[in-house]
Order: sequence, then C-alpha cells, then structure tokens
Amino acid sequence: MPADPRPPRARLLPALAGTAAGLAAAALINAARTRAAEAAHPPQGDFVEAGGIRLHYLDRGPRDAATPPIVLIHGNGSLTDDFVIAGVVDALASRHRVVVFDRPGAGYSERPRGRRWGPVEQAEVLVEAAAALGLQRPVVVGHSWGTLPAIVWALDHPERVSALVLASGYYFPTPRPDVVTVLPAIVPGIGDLMRHTLSPILGRAMIPLGNRLIFSPAPTPDKWSDEFPFELAMRPSMLRATLADTAQMVPAAAALEPRYKDLSLPMVLLAGDGDKLVNTAHQTKRLAGLHPEARLIVLPGVGHMVQHTRPDAFVAAVETAVAMAG
Repeated sequence: MPADPRPPRARLLPALAGTAAGLAAAALINAARTRAAEAAHPPQGDFVEAGGIRLHYLDRGPRDAATPPIVLIHGNGSLTDDFVIAGVVDALASRHRVVVFDRPGAGYSERPRGRRWGPVEQAEVLVEAAAALGLQRPVVVGHSWGTLPAIVWALDHPERVSALVLASGYYFPTPRPDVVTVLPAIVPGIGDLMRHTLSPILGRAMIPLGNRLIFSPAPTPDKWSDEFPFELAMRPSMLRATLADTAQMVPAAAALEPRYKDLSLPMVLLAGDGDKLVNTAHQTKRLAGLHPEARLIVLPGVGHMVQHTRPDAFVAAVETAVAMAG
C-alpha cells in the first residue's frame, strides 16, 4: 500500500475530527440513557435538607417503635435500592423504624462541586439529616464504603448513636489497584469528559465482571441482576461520586485508623470469609482484634454482598446490635 502523501498535520486533523465526533455521539447517547434511567427509576422516597444539600431517603416501619431507629448506609457505587432489593429493609421495618439514605452524590442525593466529600463530611451531613428526621440515637449500619462514615458518626457524635453494625468494611490502608485505575477519571476536565463519554460505556461493559467479583464465591442473585438500577449508577453525576470515593478510600482509612481505639459503643462486625473485594482477615478480623467486646460474625462461603447472599444473617446482626444497645 502506498504511503499517504499528505503531511502529518493534514493526516492528524481528520483523525481528531473523527475522535471529536465519536465523543460527541457518546455524550448524546449517555445523556439520553440518563434521562431514560431517571424516568424508569424515579425517586422512591422523600428529601431532607442537611448540610446545604438535598438528601434522598427511604423511611419505613413504625415511627412509634420502642426500639432505637435503624439507619442503613450503602457502599460505593450503590444506592438505597441495594438494601431494598436484598429484602433487609422490609424485614427490619416489620419491627423498627428504618431509614436508608442515598449518600451524597449517589442515587438522588446532591453532591455539589467545590466541597470535600470524604467520610467525615458525609457523616456530618447524615447526622444532621437524621436529627432533622427526629431519629434519636439510631443503630447505624454501614456496608462496605458506608462503614467509614458510620464510624465517623460514632466517633464524632457518640451521643447520637446507640450501636454500630459494620459489614464488609475497609478499615486499614492496603494497596488497591482499583484506586490507581480511577485516577485519570477524577482529574478536572479530563474526568468530566470521560464521565460523559467513555466511562459509562466502560462501566456498563464491566457490570457482569463486577457482579461476579462482589458476590463470589456465591452466585449473583437473579433479583439483583434484574432489579438493581445499573443505569442510574452509570449517570455521569453518580460516576463522579463513585470514582472520587474510590480514589480517597485508602487515605480515608489511613486517617481513621488511629481513632479506632476510641470507639466505645456496642458493635457487630459482619463479613464473608470469601470476600474478593476486601480481605476479611486483614480488615474485619483485625478491627475485631482492637475491640474484643465487639460481636464478630464471619459467614462461610459468602462474599462482599452479605446483605444479599445471607439477608437472614444481616438482619440477625442488626437485631443483635439493637439488643446490645437496649
């Protein structure tokens, strides 16, 4: 094949134009899919103002229950639907008032730019929201990344929590390859371009692999595959929050580690022994070693998503915390 006689600049311009056209088309497709996702999955709960933002939440169960209310905080890349699909909200709400928040930037909760949104800042907003809803010393339940703001809640506002349930948490800094892979997507400018064009496409392609990773060694439940609103999680706004939370996971754990010794309330620590996302021995069992009085529950044959694979054990862990708080 004869060489292209055009100078390099002349050859480059059509390539750049083609790339720009492809990115523009991807942005239009993602915008359309975002509108379709929000139409198909509108907010199922209510909104509360806290910390200068609107938080979306679900409020279930009896308001006059004699037991402490329960607050559920989901993990990274997830939203309130997680606990609902697992069935644990309905199970707990038969006896207790249960409030599930979309963390800032997730689901339908706001996450304004120009503010830091680490576990400390998220906890402050959640504590203020809980107070606005009249939740008196709730049992706070965190799953995965949600364990970090749950811990901050207990450390910074011990008078506003009666017990903790920490499930599949990441507590101690360890090397995380996933943190390195998200760094380009959080760079201002480049990250915005990626989130509106390539990141949602790549995210959708990774869903089957991601499901296997978070559920292994257990199978992925059909209910999760059929009902979780993956398209909501692929919106550029939520991807911004998800990727930022991934990037700050290691430094957040490092900052909190020296404070774990100050936790002085009833705690239940729950994890699966087959967790492929977070090493249970290095994380949950290590935290339990700092607090021998905590109740440690390790489920055999269970991965990261304990609330789905063993919803009975998850509910029992929360009920244990309620009893310990009482």
